[in-house]
Amino acid sequence: MASGVKVDENVLHLFNDMKVRKANLSEDEKKKRKKVVLFCLSSDEKKIVVEEGREILQGDEGDPYTKLINMLPSDDCRYALYDATFETKETKKEDLVFIFWAPDSAPLKSKMIYASSKDAIKKKFTGIKHEWQLNGLDDIKDRRSLAEKLGGTSVVSLEGKPLNE
Repeated sequence: MASGVKVDENVLHLFNDMKVRKANLSEDEKKKRKKVVLFCLSSDEKKIVVEEGREILQGDEGDPYTKLINMLPSDDCRYALYDATFETKETKKEDLVFIFWAPDSAPLKSKMIYASSKDAIKKKFTGIKHEWQLNGLDDIKDRRSLAEKLGGTSVVSLEGKPLNE
């Protein structure tokens, strides 16, 4: 069921910036690239917009996976785009992951609007290989659950940290 919610143009521009990896970027430019961005509904609930101040840059200090967990609101839904860096037994990879966060504690109306609007944003995010729906911190606290989505048992580390940490 579609909700009629539209996707703001800034969301699409941001997605395209994250999707295209330019090989000739300087170190400073690489550090300014987005690692994680959260999206929410506008106050009138008619558009999906970039949530102001809710992003992690490639050059930010600390573990981006832990920061992502801490950025998710405990009592409302969100969409997120996460540029995950991981290693398999053979190679190092980066893939974009679309995350649908709908915690059990979110209001029913919010869960319904976000769930029915998910297709609108997913259709704009062409080429996304991985989608991850999360319904609470238990789904995300262990990085192995994302590793399974990214490459099953062949993934040995996520964001430079071994899966057994």
